[in-house]
Amino acid sequence: MNILFVCSRNKWRSATAETIYKNHQEHQVRSAGTESSARIKLNASHILWADVIFVMEKKHKQRILEKFNLESSDQEIIILDIPDDYNYMNEELIEEIRTKVEPYL
Repeated sequence: MNILFVCSRNKWRSATAETIYKNHQEHQVRSAGTESSARIKLNASHILWADVIFVMEKKHKQRILEKFNLESSDQEIIILDIPDDYNYMNEELIEEIRTKVEPYL
């Protein structure tokens, strides 16, 4: 399964999620951000590549649906409700990501 993690700037939350799952045997994982200042900026090919998209906040799903309406029309987009309160690889962030993502894997 191809999994895409999305946050705003792709520096802390989605990058952490990608790092956690990047060596998973059954899944391919990428991450991107919705802001123009993102480390890796979300584009249509990311959306089309993904089998499932995990977004950190509701606003990320809204941005995907607005900007990539055609590409995202058949996509499963799951809101994780993880606020931008953590740094990269923060232990609490890792635990929250795992707790919220694992049921879907």
